[in-house]
Amino acid sequence: MKKIIDISMELSQESAVWPGDTLFQYEVVWDIEESGSVNVGKIESSTHMGTHIDAPFHYDQNGKKVDELSLERYISKALVVDCRGKERISADDILPFITDSSIRSVLIKTNYWKDRNHFPETIPVMQEDVPGKLAEKNINLIGVDLPSVDTIDSKELKNHLELHRHDIWILEGIDLKEVSEGVYELIALPLKIAGADGSPVRAVLREV
Repeated sequence: MKKIIDISMELSQESAVWPGDTLFQYEVVWDIEESGSVNVGKIESSTHMGTHIDAPFHYDQNGKKVDELSLERYISKALVVDCRGKERISADDILPFITDSSIRSVLIKTNYWKDRNHFPETIPVMQEDVPGKLAEKNINLIGVDLPSVDTIDSKELKNHLELHRHDIWILEGIDLKEVSEGVYELIALPLKIAGADGSPVRAVLREV
């Protein structure tokens, strides 16, 4: 069996959230003693908690919502690119490694967000010409091991919108610290939440 690598963040009450967003909470609200047979839990969470996808509706009022997205996009041949130590990620950091025409996803490894229980004040970001150059290589999904593809204080969301313009979907909050640079199969399926702007995912890589 091919090795499976979990690249998802653990969700708990200690998990960091975007400042002002909904904290994650899980609790058992109906236990075996009360029910006589089962434990039943309740979850409260932001749709952008931990490892998650952004639906286009998140940044485009007319964009597709989670339940309208094709799952095929979230199962693909993916390239993990090592961009550790870079404050600005350029196309030159990525394009030379896309040597297989069947690669559809690029996952950027920075290892910048080390303590996932504390939200970072700053993060490295890609240069604004990266989405267009990735689209020329038929890349249709980008993943980052950071809470956003834009700077933390961005209101314009230039990278979100430029990725959207080139029909490149967004996966954020992945954990690549144990993953070597190379090509994998990515599986990162969102929950089928009607009308949602995003969804947590259980993201994994499988060796090819």
